[in-house]
Amino acid sequence: MEKGPNPYLVLALAIVLPGAGHVAIGEPRRGLTFVLFVMLFSILTFMTTTSDQSFIGRHAGGLFIWALSIPDAYRRARLARQRLRQQI
Repeated sequence: MEKGPNPYLVLALAIVLPGAGHVAIGEPRRGLTFVLFVMLFSILTFMTTTSDQSFIGRHAGGLFIWALSIPDAYRRARLARQRLRQQI
């Protein structure tokens, strides 16, 4: 049995819900920080765009932060698994 988080499961969680991948690898503070910034930038973008923009356009700031959190969670899961394998 392999030790450490499954990076692909973490990747799937990060895609489905912002911050979930970080919480799954034991970094809830980092995950919640990403959630906070996703919400903050979504609201900021929403408030500064016009009503004729699409949903994606009105929430582009938050979606961008979410997109940044996905590879971050995956990379951190891979590093955590690698560290645990080296300890064996």
